Amino acid sequence: MSVEIKAFIIGAAGGIGLAVCEHIAAVGGKAFVVGRNQDKIRAVGEKYGWSWGVVDAGDWDQIDRAMALADEALGGINGAVNLAGSVLLKPMHLTSRADWDATIATNLTSAAGLVRAAAPRMFSSGGSIVLMSSAAAGIGLPNHEAIAACKAGIEGLARSAAATYAAKQIRVNAVAPGLVQTPMTERVWNHPRSAEISLAMHPMGRFGQPEDIARAVCWLLDPSQSWITGQSIGVDGGLGRLKSTPARPT
Repeated sequence: MSVEIKAFIIGAAGGIGLAVCEHIAAVGGKAFVVGRNQDKIRAVGEKYGWSWGVVDAGDWDQIDRAMALADEALGGINGAVNLAGSVLLKPMHLTSRADWDATIATNLTSAAGLVRAAAPRMFSSGGSIVLMSSAAAGIGLPNHEAIAACKAGIEGLARSAAATYAAKQIRVNAVAPGLVQTPMTERVWNHPRSAEISLAMHPMGRFGQPEDIARAVCWLLDPSQSWITGQSIGVDGGLGRLKSTPARPT
């Protein structure tokens, strides 16, 4: 890799975030990491010798301030990743306004705040912004109304922002996972019946691991992927595009 990754990462202490940090460090990159839990995000920063901060990802002013600190600490940024997210599995008629507002803030508002803060920092030299969608944005999944709406909004945000900033050589893409085994989704994959139902929907026959998603995120961050923008890349074991059946080829 000829150009060093210098990234701002929201949600770096989560399951996928930890894997993303590991990959960035492995290729000689560096990051400014932020999250909402001070102890966890400090541990990530100290592990790699990176600067860190505590932010509410739904608060644009906090993201702006943290981005300014990152720009100074890293000597400019050429990557930004939003890994803040939540899982709300409720049908719409049981979704409260508080549920809805919290889901929008954690997922869509945080993604918009990242784009808003990161893009101007990349005007002079270009860069890559990676957002987190979901297979649920493109297919109908029961009890996913709020999260599917947020993730579909993130894909629209990525496409429009990619068009807006393409002339500045800023790439904006999304990664759309299936069910990944992280602490956030444990109540699904660690519950026998829920796990059985969900696993049957993934044609590859397994749940995702944080490293599966981190590889895609870091591939998009890599400056050599300079002609990829406006995309939503499914990393989902086939969930978003293939029909799963019990039959297996012989």
